[in-house]
Formats: sequence, structure tokens, C-alpha cells
Amino acid sequence: MIRKEIIDEIKARVDILDVIGDYVNLKKQGGNYRGLSPFNQEKTPSFYVVPSKGFFKDFSSGKAGDAITFLMESEGMSYVEAIKQLAKRYGIEVEEENMTDEELEAQNEKDSLYIVMKYASEYFKDQLWKGEEGKAIGLSYFKERGFSEETIKAFDLGYSLDLWDGLLKTAKQAGYHQDILEKAGLIIRKERKEGDRRYDRFRGRVMFPIHNLSGRIIAFGARLLKINPDIEQPKYLNSPETPIYHKSDVLYGIYQAKQQIRQEDNCYLVEGYTDVISLHQAGIQNVVASSGTSLTQEQIRLIARYTKNVSVLFDGDPAGLKASFRGIDMILEGGLNVKAVVLPEGEDPDSYVRKLGGSQFKEFLKEQQQDFISFKTAVYQEETEKDPIRRAEIIREIVHSISKIPDPIQRQVYIKETSVKLEMDEGTLFAELNKIFIKQQRSASRQQSYEYEDKQVDDLDFAHPEEPLAEVKSNSLNEGLLNKEKELMRVLVMYGHHAVEENYMVCHYIKDELEDISLKNELHQRMFDVYYQHVDEQKSLMEKYMIEQVEPDISKQVIDLIVEHYMPSPNWEERNVYVPKKDEDILKVITRSIDQLKFDVIKDMIEQKRQELKSVSDENDLIILMTEIQHLVSVKREIAKKYDIVIS
Repeated sequence: MIRKEIIDEIKARVDILDVIGDYVNLKKQGGNYRGLSPFNQEKTPSFYVVPSKGFFKDFSSGKAGDAITFLMESEGMSYVEAIKQLAKRYGIEVEEENMTDEELEAQNEKDSLYIVMKYASEYFKDQLWKGEEGKAIGLSYFKERGFSEETIKAFDLGYSLDLWDGLLKTAKQAGYHQDILEKAGLIIRKERKEGDRRYDRFRGRVMFPIHNLSGRIIAFGARLLKINPDIEQPKYLNSPETPIYHKSDVLYGIYQAKQQIRQEDNCYLVEGYTDVISLHQAGIQNVVASSGTSLTQEQIRLIARYTKNVSVLFDGDPAGLKASFRGIDMILEGGLNVKAVVLPEGEDPDSYVRKLGGSQFKEFLKEQQQDFISFKTAVYQEETEKDPIRRAEIIREIVHSISKIPDPIQRQVYIKETSVKLEMDEGTLFAELNKIFIKQQRSASRQQSYEYEDKQVDDLDFAHPEEPLAEVKSNSLNEGLLNKEKELMRVLVMYGHHAVEENYMVCHYIKDELEDISLKNELHQRMFDVYYQHVDEQKSLMEKYMIEQVEPDISKQVIDLIVEHYMPSPNWEERNVYVPKKDEDILKVITRSIDQLKFDVIKDMIEQKRQELKSVSDENDLIILMTEIQHLVSVKREIAKKYDIVIS
């Protein structure tokens, strides 16, 4: 366990903008900051950071919390791991106890996998720098590629011994269970009649660790150096998918590149590990690789956290160029601006930057990059001069790429430019573009129709038309009541410790006014109870306490209540939805919130008693119920009159 004083010190030192800024491109908006959600794909930013209160709120996914919560949500960390990560970031020493085998096994699976991957990385690095085989083969290879010792260490490069069980044996001696090693993809198990056999996945290879955004190692890429003609082995070998590694979500080098991508407002996209490392060493550090896999939407969203501009570096191979076009269309569809740079034939980024040097290569990139639509047009244009049929196909290809661009103004500009380059009537290109959109809309409409039909079937299966109409009204009524409870809890958390008069605070006033009322929402009632359990402690920062010190669902709800997301509609007050202003008298605010809640509680009680009337046969009981209803209606009218609410 980590001592509470250490946790408090970490929380006091944490700059939430600094932490979240590594993951989200934030822009200032008033006193807060806004960006695209790191948890969901979206085009309109709905992710907010409130630095003055030290928390974030993501309206697209519903996630909310402080810097610790953010790391837990975005990286899948445990609470302790997130604390340790922040402690390391801010130079705060946290004492760690050595774990026994039992403690290691007791950790949840993800925690154990992160730990064992870190161990494996240290093992591979030790072999590279200290082992005879590693130095002779692995280190020599990296230095022949021109990698400096500083670069090798920056990317945690290593070497795996050409042994069947080099890592397995050493890890078991260190106390790591072979089942965890297998789940991490570090060893392979083969089932045999005489018993299972386990051995290292990576043998006789240079190792390229793959880091997540926070720098933790989640997988390895490995290159075979010694070719044995008697044994068939792949030249390149990657970790399999594991609970902490999903290759479609990861870009190689993103951990080392993310800050520079933000500063340069551009990301260079290459194919291989050595491309990334060579460019990084040459001073071009805003570079990542898809690691030979097809580009995915998740990878594109990862880039979009830091920049809207992507420059794709293509090898000179024409076949490879066209194979990459589908991935580029996906980048366009993600709303990013795409530039293309074609290297001379026979060159890749690694070889060409070593040939030119960093300065000349930067100049080459600056001079050669062009927007993707123009680039694609030029590539295909060479094929169309003597083939009208192929020309028509290529025009459709290019218009298809333009259709992926979300911004209508950009689409119009590209149509205009393409019409000039292809010597094609602009109206014809727009007609083709409209065909694509009409086809997409029809497809979407059919899908919605299928979903609607499915929903109708579900409704028929589960609907109960025999239920009384009053029940439906009651549900609608309760929804309004719950909204009023929510507003009251917001006022309580934000203003509860404000003084109404000497020795009498807003929270006391609310408690007195709600003496006979229980909150309908179970979470609201728990929040209410927690607040009043600590009200006598005179916590001047109760809002902060409710976020940091209580159950996660209460903390999340508190943040939901106090983050201002949407501006209130001017029509809300006309509809009796009251939104208090910040500079308004606090007692007036709380009085109105309580009265609104009472008004809906009374409406609910009246409806319930009217339902009871239907089943009452005793005359005395009937008179009592009628009297109670009459009293409730009278109180309801008094509140309505106070706020000019028209009631029927």
C-alpha cells in the first residue's frame, strides 16, 4: 500500500493539463479546455478539462474524474499503477515492496502482464549490452544501421539469445509464473503426448519493444539476424494479441513522438521500426509507424489526438503506392489533412535519411510533399493517356477519395482543382460525387430501416398494452422529478458550505426543508447521506472531498453535476426549467431548487393517491384520501403561484 500522505502530495503536485495533454490536443475555451474524446471517435469536441477543479469530463463516453482516473481509463492501469506513474512523472519517491510469488499471482491479469513485459525488456537489454552474443550480434547490427547508443537506449532496444529457454528459465528463477509469460506472448506452449513443452517465442533476434502512450512496454517486434537454411523461420516476428496489446490500436514510436507531433502540428507516417528510429535520430522526431499492418481507424484516431496533419512517406514502388491508397482514404475520412512524399525508387525512409543526413532530408520532405488528392491524381494520370476506359475508372477513384473528406468547402476546392488537372468538366465530377453520397444515404437508410424493423419486433415481444395509461404518465413524471433532484444535488455540492446567516449554512437549510422528503434516485440519496455524514467536519472544499474521497460512482456523478457543458436554452425558464446564475443570491438559488423539487414530489404524490382512490371501498378511507389530495393540491398551487407556473 502507498501511504495517504504520499498520495495527497502527488495529487497536490499533479497538473491535470500536463497529464491529459499527452493524450489529447486541448484548446482553451474560457477558463476550461476542450478537445476530441480519447475514448470515442467524434468530430465535434466533447471532452472537457477543468483545471481550476482538477478534473475532466468526457460527454461522449460519460467518463469523468481526475488525472488518476484518466490514466486508469485511458491506459487500463490500476489505481496503484496510476499513482506510481504520476509519482515518477513529478519526481516523488514511492517506496515499493518486493512482491512474492503469491502477491504476483494475486494481482489482476493486466497488472501482471505489464510487470512481466517490463522484466522481459530489461532482460533483452541486459543481453544486448552485457552478453557476449548480444554485443557481437545484436549491438553490432544496430551500430551498423547507424544507431547511436543514446538512440538504442531511447527506444529500449534489446537482443534475445539464440536459446530455446533463455528468457523462460531466467524469468522462472526470478519468480515469474510461466502461465503469465505465456499470456504475455513471451513463451509458446506445445502440447505433446509426453507432456506440454514451453519455449521462448523470440530466439536469436534483435528486439524492438512497443510502448503504449504512457511508455509501458506492451509488446515486441523482433528481427531475425542469423539465417539457418535448415530451419524455416520468419524474418520478422511480432508479439501476439494479448489483454494489453491490440495491434490495431497501437503505433510504433508514438510514445517517443507524441510531444514533437503536437509541437510540429504534423505527424510523419512510415512503415517500419528502423524507419522511425533513423528519422528520430536525424532530428525528425514526430514520426510513427504502422509496423507493416494495414492502417486502422483506431490508429488514425490516435494520431488525431495530437494533430490534424499527416505526412505519409511512400517508398518508390508503384505497386506499393496503390496498395496504400485505401489507408489514406481512411485518414481523409477521419477528418485529417494528408500530405504525400514519394522517395526515390529503391529507397525507404531509413536508407534515404542515412544517405542524405538529417538537414537535407528535412529539406527534401519540405520540397516534395503535396496534398494527397493531387498526388493520387498525378500517380493515376500517367495510366490514362491512351486508355479512355481506365481514365473513367480512375476519375471515379479520385472522386471517391474526395468524398471521404468531411469538410464540404475542402471537397469543393479539390473538385475544382481535380477538374483542371484531369481536363474534366467540374459539373461532371460533382455529379459523380453526388452519386456516391446518394448511394451512401440509401445504404444508411436501409440500415436504419432494418434496425427499426428489429426494434418493432422487440417492442412486440416485450410491450404490455394492458398496462394502464396512468403508469406511463407516472414514468414521465418521475423523469422530471429525477432531474430536479439532480439540480438540487448540484447546488448542495457546490454551495452547501456557504453561509446563509451566522452558524447556519445552505446545507442546514436544505436538510431542514427536505426533512420529510426522500430522494427517489438511489445514487442521489447516497450522495445526500455521504454529504451529511461529513457536514460537521466543516469541510470548506466539500466539492473536492466528494470527488476524491468517496465511492467512484458518487465521484463521477459529482463531476457530471458541476461541469458546465451546454449553454442553457433561453426557452428553458419558459418551460419551468430553472438554471441559476453564478452571481445570483445563493439563498434564492437554493430556495427555488427546493421548491421545484417539492413541486414535482407533490405531483407524484397526488398521482399515487389518485390511483389509490380506485381501489378504496371504505367511506372513511375515501374521505381521508380526498382530504390529503386536497391539501397536496393546495400546496402545489402555492408553489406554482410563487413562480408563475400555469397548472391545469
